[in-house]
Amino acid sequence: MRSLSLLAAALWGSAVSAMPASDSFETTLVARKPVAPAALPKSFKWTSTGPLIGPKDDERKIASIKDPTVVEIDGTYHVFASTGKAEGYNMVYLNFTDFAQADSAPFFYLDQAPLGVGYRAAPQVFYFAPQKLWYLVYQNDNAAYSTNPDISNPAGWTAPKTFYPARPEIINENIGDYYWVDMWVICDAKLCHLFSSDDNGHLYRSQTKLADFPNGMSEPVITMEDPDRYRLFEAACVYKIKGGKGKEQYLLLIEAIGTDSERYFRSWTSDKIDGKWAPLADSEENPFARANNVVFDKGVDAWTKSISHGEVVRSMTDQTLTIDVSKPIEFLYQGMDPNTPEGTEYNALPWKLALITQVKDAGPGPGPGPSCPKRRV
Repeated sequence: MRSLSLLAAALWGSAVSAMPASDSFETTLVARKPVAPAALPKSFKWTSTGPLIGPKDDERKIASIKDPTVVEIDGTYHVFASTGKAEGYNMVYLNFTDFAQADSAPFFYLDQAPLGVGYRAAPQVFYFAPQKLWYLVYQNDNAAYSTNPDISNPAGWTAPKTFYPARPEIINENIGDYYWVDMWVICDAKLCHLFSSDDNGHLYRSQTKLADFPNGMSEPVITMEDPDRYRLFEAACVYKIKGGKGKEQYLLLIEAIGTDSERYFRSWTSDKIDGKWAPLADSEENPFARANNVVFDKGVDAWTKSISHGEVVRSMTDQTLTIDVSKPIEFLYQGMDPNTPEGTEYNALPWKLALITQVKDAGPGPGPGPSCPKRRV
């Protein structure tokens, strides 16, 4: 015991003698600069996998898996998505620990839960920390939600409730002959905001107090609009960018339909969820994600020309929807065989899910390629 004490004393003495003098130590601390917050680039490049998740050959006979939402918890990916076929939509849940094995993961069709049968589509999942509940937000001809204390128990999702008693009047006034779709919730320190689209060039936003959520949602306002409805189409998602002190930054993504009829994503940033959105990579020539800035992995055929409805893979799962852009962004999206016959019924289009991963320090990609005046919606 005594020899161990002597050894410890000798080691401590060596450590003390190795420490810098007081002035030198303080100078070293002053010289250290804080780590700069991660910044979004002004242009993006991506690599893509082939299809990772598609319909099962089972009694459901669904035609597509689409509209994914995804979170990663302790190495397990939890995915919710729409299931499509000519008869209509519902939703499915699966989980896995490796995207390479995603297609072998069992499906749990959510119409088996109290969430129920009927039209439910375009899910978004997040953990609402103040209530210690998971929320699944989706469309059912209204803006709906279900809750569950355990994301890994798909049978636990409650029956639908809605944020509004009926479709808000401002949407009725602007929607024309199109559809109210793709509800998305994100919260800051005081408010929860609900975004939605109408396929007619309008992005809507409502809000309620964080303490009142999910109740008390205000009448929507138009937060962005475009006379060309194809440029501001649907599938909006908003994220908080993880960074240092100072102004917060948010990223807005919206799906558009290009002049070549293919789907792609545009992007904007703002320092407030309810603030003004400044263009980031928002054109066909410089998109957030489009066929012209996506390269397929080695040995993978260019199986889709559309980078459509999808979501950033989130490991920070709470209602702030924070993402760390110091690391390459991963985005789970829906794609489709470009040789799909033109006359295929919309609900039966064969969408599958794949993953794009950001190539860091990307320069601008190539142009959009030949234009085509006909757009397939």
